[in-house]
Amino acid sequence: MQELKDRLRAFYDSRIGLPIPDDGLVLDVGSGDKPSWRADVLLDRYPDDAYAGQRSGTGHTRVDRPLFDADAAAMPFADGVFDYAICSHVLEHVTDPVGVVRELTRVARAGYIEVPEASAAKIIDFPSHLWWCRLDRSTKPPTLVMEAKQAPAFDPEIDAYLKRSDLAEPVKRLIDSRHHHNVIALRWTGAQPVRTIGSHDPDFVERTINAEAHHTRGGEAVVARALTSVLTFRKPRRRTPIAYDDVVRPELRRGDGALLEPRIYRF
Repeated sequence: MQELKDRLRAFYDSRIGLPIPDDGLVLDVGSGDKPSWRADVLLDRYPDDAYAGQRSGTGHTRVDRPLFDADAAAMPFADGVFDYAICSHVLEHVTDPVGVVRELTRVARAGYIEVPEASAAKIIDFPSHLWWCRLDRSTKPPTLVMEAKQAPAFDPEIDAYLKRSDLAEPVKRLIDSRHHHNVIALRWTGAQPVRTIGSHDPDFVERTINAEAHHTRGGEAVVARALTSVLTFRKPRRRTPIAYDDVVRPELRRGDGALLEPRIYRF
């Protein structure tokens, strides 16, 4: 019972109880198939179904709000335009996590970052992940440390055993059942230190980007979406229309007064 309470509390703290004013403008980076309930604007570099392997749940990108198809390390948004930016389970997929965090802290005043923690990921990880993620608590604020992976699995012999013994899925489900223990969750304001260790082989990066769908948490994604709907039923959301020119960088402004629509804007 206590474990269930802990899971619900972690879910609420990371997904629902966000420290955002009612009229705050919120960005979700790497929104995929399950954007945050509170996000006003979405950004996803790979919204097409060809990249479903990078996502979990349904695998299909949701475009129920304005979605910018753009590089997270070179966002098309103006400085400080967002009150809050969410970046959940994205940094482990990108080739330049330092650049993405730099952009997050440029376009938003505060935000939330979540990545898989290395100790759990080294037991069973996903072929689309590029980094082992750790938190260096010796600094203030703590530094997110990203170590370049050199292969899909930390130990190929253990990985082969889990697969041939049919233990891979049961072990992954067990790890997922303690989800709040196997992630690094960071709320930042103003800045978030991050550094990388090592570099990637280009061929390895290409294989991860083109990895076939591998997440099998579709049922959990449905449950999470239903739980979110229940918990946010009476919570206020920003309803004010957003002008295109109010969020993009000055050199991208059109001057036509157009409002953002629930469609894809490609950059």
